[in-house]
Amino acid sequence: MTEKLPFTRREFLQGSLALMSTLGTVPGFLAHASAAPNTAAARGALTAGRTLVIIQLSGGNDGLNTVVPAGMDDYYRQRGGLAIPAGEVLTLDDRVGIGLHPALRPIQEMYLEGQATVVQGVGYPNPNRSHFASMDVWHAGDSRAADGHRGVGWIGRAFDQELRRGRSDSLSCVTIGEEAPMATQGREAKPVSFTRADLFSWSGKDLHDQVASAYDGLHEGLAPASNDDPVDFVFRTALDARAASTRVRRAVARDSQTDFPNNGLGRQLRAVSSMIAAELPTRIYYVALGGFDTHANQAGTHNRLLDQLATSVRAFYRELEAIGQSERVVTMAFSEFGRRVKGNGSNGTDHGTAGPVLLFGPKVRAGLIGSHPSLTDLDNGDLKFRVDFRSIYSALLDDWLGLDARAALGQRFRSAPVLEV
Repeated sequence: MTEKLPFTRREFLQGSLALMSTLGTVPGFLAHASAAPNTAAARGALTAGRTLVIIQLSGGNDGLNTVVPAGMDDYYRQRGGLAIPAGEVLTLDDRVGIGLHPALRPIQEMYLEGQATVVQGVGYPNPNRSHFASMDVWHAGDSRAADGHRGVGWIGRAFDQELRRGRSDSLSCVTIGEEAPMATQGREAKPVSFTRADLFSWSGKDLHDQVASAYDGLHEGLAPASNDDPVDFVFRTALDARAASTRVRRAVARDSQTDFPNNGLGRQLRAVSSMIAAELPTRIYYVALGGFDTHANQAGTHNRLLDQLATSVRAFYRELEAIGQSERVVTMAFSEFGRRVKGNGSNGTDHGTAGPVLLFGPKVRAGLIGSHPSLTDLDNGDLKFRVDFRSIYSALLDDWLGLDARAALGQRFRSAPVLEV
């Protein structure tokens, strides 16, 4: 007589996925893995392809004190004590009086080496000063998202299109953080997401020895073969998710060849560099740095955050150069909005609109893109945007990754000239 297990087959499968989801999301597009034609060939092509790394600066970065218009007298008149003294600004172009916050010296070095681009005055029509609404707009790639979105983002839609073409992989998009950003969520395509790679694993073995034994049995030819049973679908998804988590953990366990700063963004980018070194078939990595909502006593906090950004990005590209991968990696840093032109009464700044977008890597078109927004011709105290952020998305999707920008953005945008490709 067969010994009765302390769980049913369905409970085992569902429980396994639930446990897994506490550590990382299950890549939903694995549902199509068995139907995708020539998967091995597609994976090989993706491995050899280009990679995009996105750094989300959450909270609304003060663009005016990041890319500083030191040549504009109105900057000092409007910002008062929050203004960066002209003698401390790191010059980018003295002809137009534009420079960087003093904490961004590593980025100035990259700029002078031709590995950094500053796009000025980036935003969108009818801006929204709500963190949630504006981030939804950037995530959706749709300015109408502030009125309600459907939980689908520009990256997710791009990979939905790849799925339909049979050209996606379970690791096409990897995010590091508490939750996967809406930008990476497709209708069918989902990212692999985790907070710590060492915890991104199936944890059923911690529940019961028989759970672990039964789960291991899945890998010994005991899997059902039906394509119609929802449980069988979950069954296959669990197996593929386990394989993906194993690949990620092995990749991140690799030691870097250079040093990274011991801060949150530095650790995230170190993990990304290890996955790039392992040549995972990932096209887009998504990381985040929060804390930019500087309503009070901004100077010290902003200095610390910009230092973290600059030292981490610089270390990331030094590592990529050491492992011979820098030529295939472009990085974009963005925030959901800038701050208002005038400071508030708490030595801080309030929610504004347009701000700069920074891009890094040997293949970016180094320099200043666009002109700085006027500090006198304002929209109710805010900067008027000059570059639609979706034109940058279009360049990164179409020109860098070879993905369908029109499908991702719902309409065609002329690519911003941010790349040397």
